[in-house]
Amino acid sequence: MNFTLVQLRYFVAAAQHRSMTGASRELMVSQSAISAAIAHLEREFGVQLLVRHHAKGLSLTASGERFLNEARGLLGHADEMAAAAKAFGGSLRGHLTLGCAHTVAPYYLPPLLAEFAVRCPDVEVRVSEADDGDTLREHLLDGGCELALMYDQGEHEALDGELLARVPPHVIVSSAHPLAEEKAISLHALADEPMVLLDLPHSRDYFVSLTRRVGFHARVRFRTRSTELVRALVAAGQGFAILNQRPATDTTYDGGRVVALELTDDLPALRLVLAQARGVRQTRRAAAFAAVCRDWFLRPPLRTH
Repeated sequence: MNFTLVQLRYFVAAAQHRSMTGASRELMVSQSAISAAIAHLEREFGVQLLVRHHAKGLSLTASGERFLNEARGLLGHADEMAAAAKAFGGSLRGHLTLGCAHTVAPYYLPPLLAEFAVRCPDVEVRVSEADDGDTLREHLLDGGCELALMYDQGEHEALDGELLARVPPHVIVSSAHPLAEEKAISLHALADEPMVLLDLPHSRDYFVSLTRRVGFHARVRFRTRSTELVRALVAAGQGFAILNQRPATDTTYDGGRVVALELTDDLPALRLVLAQARGVRQTRRAAAFAAVCRDWFLRPPLRTH
């Protein structure tokens, strides 16, 4: 086979941008150079990788999708080999792009990144946050990130997810609520009260489904995409809320206070996973971060707050 890493980089950039123009701007080379590199790869491998749409950019063929995964993996390992050679076999170097859900990041990323920095001080971690799992899946599949810390929202044929923890739901109420002194309650005890809903993709459906599971339909008073605003509204007596992650403090930004109550109902927990694109071999940097995650989540006490 006669092709170069440069040609692969040109193809990957064009595929990610779905545009010769976007790839040209990112790589600071001419569109003709990118087009010629892709044409060479298509001739060399005997397959069409991209479909050119007049004035509408590019789309990947089925062969192009598979080739993109392989090309990303090969380029990642080429970069890793170059970094290892420069370090003469020393510590890991280079960068690792990590995706993370907004609702997960504040609870887990700080200690994980701190521990990873101790183990791999020469690796630069770039964090890409997203509101929903669909966006993170897209980032994993188009090479925007190598790994993603996210909730598992069902089987996805193009991703692999390593289970790190199961995070059960709980409710929060105002510190002045009549049930605030309880340790645990049935969710049905709040059936007649308004709900403050964390209104994020998938999260909203999950929380509402829990109320239906115990026999009532939630009467949503407020919706917000901010976890902290959910907590502040509950502290102000505007309803109850269901959450999975629990901050270390019950005090809200505005000085209010919420109380977290365990649920006695048999309700499904969310699965926290470390996800990656299926079929893409991990770089040593990604494998090192995955090892940090395994060690941290196995370490007592359990990280369920």
